[in-house]
Amino acid sequence: MVLARTHAGLKAPPPTADTSICVLMNERAGSDDKQDVADQLETAFARYPGRFELRVMGQGSGVADSCARAMKDGFGTIVAVGGDGTVTGIAGQLAGTGRRMGIIPQGTFNFVARGLGIPEDIAEAVDLIASGKSRPYAVGEVNGEIFLNNASLGIYPQILKEREGTYRRWGRSRLAAHWSVLWTFLSFRTPVRMKVRVGGQVIRAKTPLAFVARSAFQLEHYGLDGAECIRNGEFALFLLPDVTRWELLLRALRLAGKGMKPERDFELFCGTDIEIETTRGSQLVAMDGERVRLASPLRFRMHADALHMIAPDNSAGL
Repeated sequence: MVLARTHAGLKAPPPTADTSICVLMNERAGSDDKQDVADQLETAFARYPGRFELRVMGQGSGVADSCARAMKDGFGTIVAVGGDGTVTGIAGQLAGTGRRMGIIPQGTFNFVARGLGIPEDIAEAVDLIASGKSRPYAVGEVNGEIFLNNASLGIYPQILKEREGTYRRWGRSRLAAHWSVLWTFLSFRTPVRMKVRVGGQVIRAKTPLAFVARSAFQLEHYGLDGAECIRNGEFALFLLPDVTRWELLLRALRLAGKGMKPERDFELFCGTDIEIETTRGSQLVAMDGERVRLASPLRFRMHADALHMIAPDNSAGL
């Protein structure tokens, strides 16, 4: 979704008083039997008569349209059932609206949900949502597009393309996802020339990957520096050096083994506003598992209180 209100920021008004809950399930996310998931959801909903309504998003119903319809129907809370791509798609619709957002994780990695401490057990996640306790949650934005974990250009959009093919051949799994990373690092050939403005600095680079992180949990999961930048309300920007394919593969192996180190493997910069200008008129950008083509320059902004996110009281990811 492209936001029409980015120039004014995305500070959400106070949460709506409506307690009705619309649950949007992406039937294509994850690897579980969706009928079984739907049955588990309905069983959990039965403990809260009249509160929940399940709507399944299939081939003919996109995330944006389904979420817009739920808001038009007056639901005060809208819940994403799926992976990070589904969660981000719904967050993009709810940002700045005052609706509460919930998550029932059903994807491959579920970085947003895991970072927030949301239970992966369906019944426990439903119980959490029924309590309705929400707090402000920050989102990242680039050229009008919302992201919650990361946005990147260079090799990572190619990884997603390879991953889609791997999933079609072998099914969805974390092993298949990791294999697509290794293969793409080994075969990548086209670094990106760019001028970067961040934290008062101007950097000119030729790099296979510019990675803008919004999730401290994801960085810590891979043993990467930069989590403190994010906890301070900033992005963490990683720029990889222009190296051979074998050296790229070595970095992928280090990433898998949580052995990436600054200066040797990447440069790290922090800032709330980042501008990346490439030599191409448009650039393929990966955001939370999805790909979109955006015009250069790419302008990244952090919106601190854009969402009312339902999460456990002890959540460190808000």
